[in-house]
Amino acid sequence: MYQRLATSRLLVPLIAGMGAMLCITALSSLGIVVKSSVWLMAPFGATMVILFGLPESPLAQPRNIIVGHLLTTAIGLSVASLVGVTPWSLGLAVGLAVGLMLLTNTTHPPAGANPLVVMLAGEHWDFLLMPAAAGAILIVAFGVVYHRLISGQRYPKRWF
Repeated sequence: MYQRLATSRLLVPLIAGMGAMLCITALSSLGIVVKSSVWLMAPFGATMVILFGLPESPLAQPRNIIVGHLLTTAIGLSVASLVGVTPWSLGLAVGLAVGLMLLTNTTHPPAGANPLVVMLAGEHWDFLLMPAAAGAILIVAFGVVYHRLISGQRYPKRWF
């Protein structure tokens, strides 16, 4: 199905955009249903570009999305806890996040913003579970279902 649609330069971006729209709508709706929980953070918007626009990219694979978001969120929380939030510590946290994603082969560019998000917003350790872990896992699950049932693209290429 997707191969047939791929011949149209208009339909492919529309299918990717629809996937991103439905995924973010689902996550934000969970925030309404479960009022005490936050299911979204800004870097998830950038994750949509990679997951729905470039699903075959190594950067879009489940390991990269999930571990990338968890690792960088934990780094931001750790640096903030240990040394506080200063221009220097913001740079340190992002640098550590980039280096550790590359070292662990879990590079996911949107996750590079997570240390800034948690440090500038003054988030606490519960942010690691919600929205970082829960959101990343739900995004991957949504991506698997969406690509198999709607886009017809093979996703994921690898799990972990």
